[in-house]
Amino acid sequence: MKGRLLKHLTSIALISVLGVVLLTTASAATSLKTGLKVFVIPKNLGNPYFTTADSVKSGGALKALQQLKESGTETSGTQATAASQIPAIQAAITKGANALIVSATDASALCPTLKQAMAKKIAVVTYDSDAPACRNVFINQADSKAIGTSEVDLLASQINKTGDIAVVSAAASATNQNAWIGFMKSQLKKYPKMKLVSVVYGNDDPTVSTQVTQGLLQQFPNLKGIISPTTVGIAAAAAVLDTPKYRGKIKLTGLGTPNQLRKYVLDGTIDGFELWNPADLGYLAAYAAVNFASGTITGKAGQTFTAGTPGKYKIGAKNTVLLGPPFVFNNANIDKFNF
Repeated sequence: MKGRLLKHLTSIALISVLGVVLLTTASAATSLKTGLKVFVIPKNLGNPYFTTADSVKSGGALKALQQLKESGTETSGTQATAASQIPAIQAAITKGANALIVSATDASALCPTLKQAMAKKIAVVTYDSDAPACRNVFINQADSKAIGTSEVDLLASQINKTGDIAVVSAAASATNQNAWIGFMKSQLKKYPKMKLVSVVYGNDDPTVSTQVTQGLLQQFPNLKGIISPTTVGIAAAAAVLDTPKYRGKIKLTGLGTPNQLRKYVLDGTIDGFELWNPADLGYLAAYAAVNFASGTITGKAGQTFTAGTPGKYKIGAKNTVLLGPPFVFNNANIDKFNF
C-alpha cells in the first residue's frame, strides 16, 4: 500500500515538474510581443539603399517584422532632410507606435521629437545613422577595425599575399578614413611580402581621385593592388584601371556600392569589394526594436538577444549593437543587390 502511494506521489511530482518545464519553455518561446505597431523611418523614401534595408523582398526590416507577426510600416519624407523626416515621426507617434526604427537625417533636429516618443515609452532604435542622445539602441553597420583589417585580408587573397600596394583615401583630415588606414597598416604586419608604398588623397572628388590614381600607376609601375575605402575613390580608381593594360593585373578593392561598381565587377576590373548588406542592417534593427518594446532587453551593455537567422547579438558600449564584419560583393552575388 505504502509502495503504491509512494509511486503515485512520485508520478504526481514528475508531472508537476514537467508542467513547470513546459510552461517555462512556452513562456521563453513567446516572450516577444506580437501585433506591435512598428514604424520604419529611413532618411527618405525612394532611396535604393533604404529600400534594400527595409523591404520584405530584400529580407530587410519589414521582413523581420513580418516573421515576428508585428504590424510593420515604412514611412518617411521624400527628401533626406530633417524637415521631411520629422512629420513622419510625429505621425507615427500619433498613430500609437510601439517602436520606431529611424535613420537620422539630423540628430540635433530630430531629438526633440524622438524624446517625445521615448517619454511615451515608445522604443526608439536607430540604424545606419545615429542620434545618440535620443534613442534606446543603435544598430551600427561598421566597426573601424573590422573594415581596416578585412580590406587588407581581401586584397591579400587577390594578390597572393605578395606585392606593392597603395591606398586611395578621401581627405587627409577624414577621421574615419585615417582610423581605417591605421588598422590596415597594423594588419599588413601579418603579410611580410606585402608593402604599402603610398597613401594618396582624392578628397572624395572624382577628378582628384582619378588624378591621384593615375599618379600611382606612373610612380609605381610594379604596383599589384589598391585599396580605396571611399565610394568616390574606388569608382574613380576602377575607371582608371578598366583598360586592357591594367584590368585584372592591378587588383582593386575598397568600400563601394553595387550599383556604382557592378560594371567593373562583371568585366573583371574588381574581383570583390566590401560594404555592409543594408538588408541585414534593417533586419537586425527590427529585431532589436521588437525586443526592446517587449521588455526582453533594456539597452544595457552585455545584454544579448537573438535576431532570427543571423543569430545572437550582444549590446555593447553606448547601447550599440554591431552588425558584424563587412559584406563582400563579387561576381557571384552583385546582381542580387540594387543600391
